[in-house]
Amino acid sequence: MGAPSENPLKGHRRIVVKIGSALLVDREHGLRRKWLTALAEDLAVLAADGAEIVLVSSGAIALGRSVLTMPDRALKLDEAQAAAAVGQIALAGAWTGALAGHGMVAAQVLLTLRDTEGAGNRRAYLNARDTLLQLLARKAVPVVNENDTVATSEIRYGDNDRLAARVATMAGADLLILLSDIDGLYTAPPASNPSATLVKRVKAITPAIEAMAGDAGSHLSRGGMVTKIEAARIATAAGCAMIIASGRENHPLRRLAEDDTCTLFDAKPVKGARKAWISGQLAPAGTIQVDAGAARALSSGKSLLAAGIRDVIGTFHRGDVVALEGPDGALGHGLVAYDSADAERIKGLREEAIADELGGNARSTVVHADNIVLGHSRAGEATRG
Repeated sequence: MGAPSENPLKGHRRIVVKIGSALLVDREHGLRRKWLTALAEDLAVLAADGAEIVLVSSGAIALGRSVLTMPDRALKLDEAQAAAAVGQIALAGAWTGALAGHGMVAAQVLLTLRDTEGAGNRRAYLNARDTLLQLLARKAVPVVNENDTVATSEIRYGDNDRLAARVATMAGADLLILLSDIDGLYTAPPASNPSATLVKRVKAITPAIEAMAGDAGSHLSRGGMVTKIEAARIATAAGCAMIIASGRENHPLRRLAEDDTCTLFDAKPVKGARKAWISGQLAPAGTIQVDAGAARALSSGKSLLAAGIRDVIGTFHRGDVVALEGPDGALGHGLVAYDSADAERIKGLREEAIADELGGNARSTVVHADNIVLGHSRAGEATRG
């Protein structure tokens, strides 16, 4: 099915690397320090080439259960949370030491499902995103993991593949690398089918691609190839390419750059993907009614400015979806840049007057054109009053 470029890591500005538990933690000996040191060297090379790095690191539970000498069986929820509480400290310390050797600063970021899904808790999503972007702006390396000490079975990811895809989307990454114990996606599970071949490039996730996914999990990992395909669906839909590659050997990223044995999933066009995500994921939290001039501007692909707003209905927050209505009815919906209270204060104002009204909170647009979906069937469903 084609092949990735000679060096699939070249030219990417922001890279998320996900590390599975089985790569980082040995069941008998604990943390694989030599492997971690080698990976840190690879990351330093990418950073020196100008790439910003985000890590999604599994291993807290696996490391904690090793430290606490827990029984060799599936852990109960409270046992797993206790293991995570111990393992997370050890894991953070290990990453801090490994990256510091190359002049890189590690920052721990613990997330739950509610923080990254966007819908239903958009404020938490925006706060988490802003934290990641601030860390990257200050040249730190976020080391992200699920907050297993507080996540329950109802609100947990259960594997870090999907978490990595959500983090890549949140951070605006253009490449996600899933380092695993398998070279990539095969036409059939290679352990049981010796004739299976590696799929080197996936341009679209089709039913045929989904059918190839087998169980690539290990005794330390909750993920398998099915979760990696789901991660690819999330990442590529947000304009982020994804690679599945083996991390078993030392210097896995250097090997990947020199020998492109992997599966590369092509990203979808960014603008279309973002609007598809807005359209499919979120329901309006309020309504903004605009005048005829603003309605014409929106229909021609322009952003919504405060001057064109006639009325603000409902209570919403920055980053929520709002329905957009013109004099003739529903126009569509989009992600709003203001809380409803501030939108009410600036409605009808020209740009130069907004700063006088809001001070430092002024923004040039109320809803940017990139965040507007016109003609969506759910527009106007927001709660009124």
